[in-house]
Amino acid sequence: MTCPITNLAKQLISIPSISPMDLGCQKIISDRLINSGFSIEYMNYGSTNNIWAYRGKGTTLAFSGHTDVVPSGKYENWKFPPFVPTIYNGYLFGRGSADMKGAIAAMIIAIEQFVKQYPNHIGRLAILITSDEEAKAIHGTKKIVENLIKNKETIDYCVVGEPSSVKSLGDVIKNGRRGSLTAHLSIYGKQGHIAYPHLADNPIHNVLSFLVRLISINWDPGDAFFPPTSLQIYKIQSGINNSNNIIPDRLLVKFNLRFGSLTTIDIIKSRVQSLLIDCNLKYSIKWKLSGKPFITKSGLLISVVQNVIQDVCGITPKLLTTGGTSDGRFIAELGSQILELGLVNKTIHQSNECVKISDLKLLSYIYKCIIEKLLLAN
Repeated sequence: MTCPITNLAKQLISIPSISPMDLGCQKIISDRLINSGFSIEYMNYGSTNNIWAYRGKGTTLAFSGHTDVVPSGKYENWKFPPFVPTIYNGYLFGRGSADMKGAIAAMIIAIEQFVKQYPNHIGRLAILITSDEEAKAIHGTKKIVENLIKNKETIDYCVVGEPSSVKSLGDVIKNGRRGSLTAHLSIYGKQGHIAYPHLADNPIHNVLSFLVRLISINWDPGDAFFPPTSLQIYKIQSGINNSNNIIPDRLLVKFNLRFGSLTTIDIIKSRVQSLLIDCNLKYSIKWKLSGKPFITKSGLLISVVQNVIQDVCGITPKLLTTGGTSDGRFIAELGSQILELGLVNKTIHQSNECVKISDLKLLSYIYKCIIEKLLLAN
């Protein structure tokens, strides 16, 4: 007997929708939603496709997902072609199976089954889908949320289908994410001949004490929801045309901070600037904020999801905020209760990305139970 969740997942995986391209995934999704009585708003920007779909009125439960995937890498590293979905030993292989076309399939089937069973349900059921999550995330969920705010729309509860599970389905749900702030720091000196250092000013030498002090900062101890703020230097670049006899006049340092609620953006910028001044460096710095931290500390959404997972999976999920940024950071601007619940993330962004077929079925059932608990209880 064929499984509708697996079939839809396979249909989506077979489309090589490398971010920010959608290439028809959302047409498949929107057609099915229209058949279930959903209204669809298409919010496309450039090469990015977005849909906001909704059905009903009142208290709103939304699901959020993305149809774009990361590149497959070398085909020879895969057991099966990455865009030829293949079932083997109880697993579905293919790029996007875990992140996150499998979860989208689980959402759509859960929504269809709920609507069929409760055609006159109270409350509003909605879904946001973008093709710009894996890359720049500029024209995706961010734009959808901007439109929703402009139109004075609200989302009470939102389940983001990111692959949150670690070892088994439902063992971890993300009830928030850390903020992400990146710095591009230029240190200036004076170019000169390497044999005449007294006639030059070496920015590489000058920056060393600053870097040691920068990575030694204890930003905060973390709290009940967020781990301590973390700083990582990821690029140091200097030199002139690979020359071995010129002291350069400039050095570039790039570093990123992941932070919670205890250390603010202003505190980070202020401490870095004070350290630069204290080290007597000539510098310029540009900051890029990828996302502010957000947290759903408690509320009906968390309690419902925890109870459903306990009933269905027989485990108590951990609440964590670890990992990278997600589109939840944009939806948080609506003041919604948000969490991330999806498939096991062990193989995401890797060759041979795969998910258990049984997990796809179980996740769809979990999603349907969540819909019933949140909408039918109102």
